[in-house]
Amino acid sequence: MAEKFQNHKLSKSSKTWLREHWDDPYVKLAQKDGYRSRAAYKLLEIQEKDRLVRPGMTVVDLGAAPGSWSQLVAKLVGDRGRVVASDILPMDGLPGVAFIQGDFREETVFDQILAALGGEPADLVISDMAPNISGTGADQPRAIYLCELALDMAVKVLKPGGAFVVKVFQGEGYDAYRKAVQAHFKVVKTRKPQASRPRSPEVYLLAQDFQA
Repeated sequence: MAEKFQNHKLSKSSKTWLREHWDDPYVKLAQKDGYRSRAAYKLLEIQEKDRLVRPGMTVVDLGAAPGSWSQLVAKLVGDRGRVVASDILPMDGLPGVAFIQGDFREETVFDQILAALGGEPADLVISDMAPNISGTGADQPRAIYLCELALDMAVKVLKPGGAFVVKVFQGEGYDAYRKAVQAHFKVVKTRKPQASRPRSPEVYLLAQDFQA
């Protein structure tokens, strides 16, 4: 069986991705530091630069699985803080994190998120959501749609003055989306963490001072 697996031909792109993944210093660092994925270092770099997350804050993490952002945020907000994570995929439990599995566009799931917030608005909404990348032009509209969903959620749950961090892929629809974010926040910055792969079109929009 092992020999059969070894003889299975991977596509050139799959081989390249696997080689890059296992040679990636952030993958190795995540294994060493106990984070669930390399994505933790993207948020960590934003945190070190912008000091978004503070003790006692209430944070909503969208598209949370496998949970590295929630892991980091739970440590930063501490025992007095609250982290509510949501994803359509399952996620293993984390100390200090309330996880709701499901599509937050559905009323029942949205109501569960509100209940986990304890009826209080959030200080920060974070989203590392992305579609499964197929390598075709269809990916960009799907990616922008997920960003629009994250913004809609942020507008619904943030307190005045709150903040929003969202992963966006540069390309068609990016400029219009950035303008949509600017319509709700006084300050919008772009961040490209070193942990983002250089050839990836992903950037993070950091929006501050929500105008309810």
